[in-house]
Amino acid sequence: MLQFSNVSLRRGPRLLIEKASFSVHAGHRVGLTGANGTGKSSLFAMIMGELEADEGDVSLPPEWVIAHVKQETPNVDVSALEYALQGDEEFVNCREKMDVAEGEALAHLLAEFESIDGYSAELRATMLLRGLGFTQKQLQLPVTTFSGGWRMRLNLAQALMCRSDLLLLDEPTNHLDLDTVIWLQNWLLDYKGSLLLISHDREFLDTITGHIAHIEHGKIKLYTGNYSAFERVRQEHLAQQQSAYVKQQDDIAKMQSFVDRFRAKATKAKQAQSRLKALERMEEIAPAHVDSQFHFSFAKLASLPDRLFQTKNASIGYDGVPIIDDVEMQLMPGDRVGLIGPNGAGKSTLIKFIAEELPAIKADHWQSQNVKIGYFAQHQLDYLDPEESPLAHVRRLDKKTREQTLRDFLGGFGFKGERVDEAVAPFSGGEKARLALALLVYQKPNLLLLDEPTNHLDLEMRHALTIALQEFQGALVVVSHDRHLLRTVTDELLLVADGNVISYDGDLEDYARWLQENNKANEKADQPVGGFVEAPAVSKKDQRRIDAKRRKALQPLRNEIKSLEKKMEKLAGQQEQLQEKLASSDIYEHAKKDELKALLKEKSDVDAELETIEMSWMEASEAYEEADA
Repeated sequence: MLQFSNVSLRRGPRLLIEKASFSVHAGHRVGLTGANGTGKSSLFAMIMGELEADEGDVSLPPEWVIAHVKQETPNVDVSALEYALQGDEEFVNCREKMDVAEGEALAHLLAEFESIDGYSAELRATMLLRGLGFTQKQLQLPVTTFSGGWRMRLNLAQALMCRSDLLLLDEPTNHLDLDTVIWLQNWLLDYKGSLLLISHDREFLDTITGHIAHIEHGKIKLYTGNYSAFERVRQEHLAQQQSAYVKQQDDIAKMQSFVDRFRAKATKAKQAQSRLKALERMEEIAPAHVDSQFHFSFAKLASLPDRLFQTKNASIGYDGVPIIDDVEMQLMPGDRVGLIGPNGAGKSTLIKFIAEELPAIKADHWQSQNVKIGYFAQHQLDYLDPEESPLAHVRRLDKKTREQTLRDFLGGFGFKGERVDEAVAPFSGGEKARLALALLVYQKPNLLLLDEPTNHLDLEMRHALTIALQEFQGALVVVSHDRHLLRTVTDELLLVADGNVISYDGDLEDYARWLQENNKANEKADQPVGGFVEAPAVSKKDQRRIDAKRRKALQPLRNEIKSLEKKMEKLAGQQEQLQEKLASSDIYEHAKKDELKALLKEKSDVDAELETIEMSWMEASEAYEEADA
């Protein structure tokens, strides 16, 4: 087992962990929780031997293999499949030895290869990558062709491929979409080793873990049960603190009001039932968060337009190629919409269109002149000025309000004392996300567009955001892999898939079950596991219409690919003819020196043109594959 004995850890003058003692037994799945900056990642570094404890000991069996997700991906030209395979060191070492071995040594290695199930390694790696969202064609693409978020998935695949006794996962659901989160959750449930998991996803923790190690005030306490069980114990402890009683009752009253209001207006039976259960659960856990440092709310809106946004016959995409087509959507004050669907289907594209960051290819579009959009996406963090403080950022929005009022506002987002005046540059991802949210809230929007707002946020901040969103009076559209957030702040689910946006009548359990049922079918097609095949809410007539529109939308790309293939075929023929001429011994006679030079130049020109055409073909094929996803 993994054992911590009286472990203390300092970072500079600050005591992060003080005399912590707990054990993780073989096969146990432990969730590691605590506010940002309490030492969770430092705990992982100690386990891996990258950081030494100031006091005490961290010990584990010497034969245990530890797997973790790399934070950086090297620029290597190996394929995605080969990169994932490298996570299995036994397989890689045995394969390398077999390449050079002979005779009896080779026979022993072949027996070892079979004993470690080496012949199925490529299949295991393929299934991992497909589960994490890669298509069959992408498996052979070099690592260098993938963007940052997809490289993190490659690192995750490599960690899962390792034959580990202890798996360390630090926020593995960041950069994943809902479908992939559900797939990873099911994979981890089958994992046989010990698991130590840092996550701020409540449902992910609830489903996977059987113990919670909570860090608070420098102490680590191990609780039996999942995260909900931990919250109940914590609730009982905090409820005894009389100083928290008034605030506790206020939070419960707010949530009860929201439950009652939702019950009165709910129209979809499945979603209403799921929503009410989630909200009633929130009433129970409210006392477990009474000492949170995060307390904020959206300002009451003096007046709201009857209608904020409407679009019909909208075709939205990039470079004239639609990702989603024939979109009809209307947003009224009080509407709370969650977008679900496979990665790359167009959820973020739709939000960018509503936010006016992406013009439609065509649309019958209307927006109230009184609409005030609050748009949050991960790239918004890049707009923060690294040299400015949180106070300076808010002051930029409001030059008249007195400074103490602005400081009090920022305090609700966890920026207190000297932190309010410090430059943003060294802030963590969670702190930057909190500041971006603070700036959004301060501007008093009446139409909120949130694209993965909980990435980098800890559980307490997620809880505070959920409470604030429940009181928000305007319209809300949200994309999130955090199922708890979707359950508690949305009334309606829209499925974005196969180029369409349609109302989804089921709840998130229905969606998860459908994904599992369709995984086997998707493995046979060139789609990521968990991808969209046919939504249960779509009729056969609608499906035929969807398929026809998709074929029409993809036709320009298909034509471009065919044209490039013809050019490649012609150039390959020219290349073959030139090679035949250059293979003749006669051409190298002195009298034909000029003819040889001309042939070599022509061959060089054809090679260069063919390489250019092949590159264009690859780009067009990738664009087609992405649009077809």
